[in-house]
Amino acid sequence: MDNINKINMDDYKPLRDLVFENLREAILKGDLNPGDRLMEVQLANKLGVSRTPVREAIRKLELEGLVIMLPRKGAYVADMSLKDIIEVLEIRASLEGLAAYLASERMSDEDIKKLEEIVDECSKTTDIEELLKKDVEFHEQIFKSTNNKRLHQLINSLWEQVYRFRVSYVSDNNSFSNIVKEHKMIMNAIKNRDGELAKKYAKEHIEKAESFVIDRKTKNN
Repeated sequence: MDNINKINMDDYKPLRDLVFENLREAILKGDLNPGDRLMEVQLANKLGVSRTPVREAIRKLELEGLVIMLPRKGAYVADMSLKDIIEVLEIRASLEGLAAYLASERMSDEDIKKLEEIVDECSKTTDIEELLKKDVEFHEQIFKSTNNKRLHQLINSLWEQVYRFRVSYVSDNNSFSNIVKEHKMIMNAIKNRDGELAKKYAKEHIEKAESFVIDRKTKNN
C-alpha cells in the first residue's frame, strides 16, 4: 500500500478508468500483494480521489479475477493457487503456439525486422525491468502479426493473470539467459516461415516457465 501514489490526472480519461488502471498495475506489479485488503477510504486518500471511483474500480477488478469480495470482510487482492497458475499456463502454451504458427505465415518482412531488433536488444541488456519490457514487446509483435484480434485478446487476458509470477521467473539468473535464447529460436523459426517449429518453440517457452513456477511454489509451500 505504501507504493500507491496520487494518480496523474488525464483529461482524456474518466477518473474511474484512471483509478482502475492504477490499482490494476499495482496488483500486477506486486505493489499490492495477494491477501492485501483494499480499503476504499485509505485508497481514496492515497490516490487523491473520492471513494466512488475507487469503489467502481474494485468492482471491475473483481470481474477480472484480481480482487475477491468476502462477505462482511471487504475486498482483498486475489491469490492464485498452484492449480490456477498451471491451468493458465497450459492454456497459454497452446494459444501462444498457435500464435507463433500463424505469425510465421502472416508476419510481414518489415515486422520480422522489428522482431529481430527486439531480440537483439534483449541480448544486450542485463536489466530485469528492461528484459520484462522487451519480453512483452517480443510477444506482442507476434500476437499482432497473427491478424487475429480474438486470439490476441485471449492471450493478453491470460498474461495479466500471471504477470506477477513472470517477474520472479525473469529475475532468476538461469531463466534470464534462457529467455533470450528461446526468443531467438522462435524468431528464427518465424523468419524461416516454419510454422510447426515456431509453434513447438513457443509452447516449450511457456512450458519452461510453468516448470519454474511449479518448482518455486512447491518449495515455498
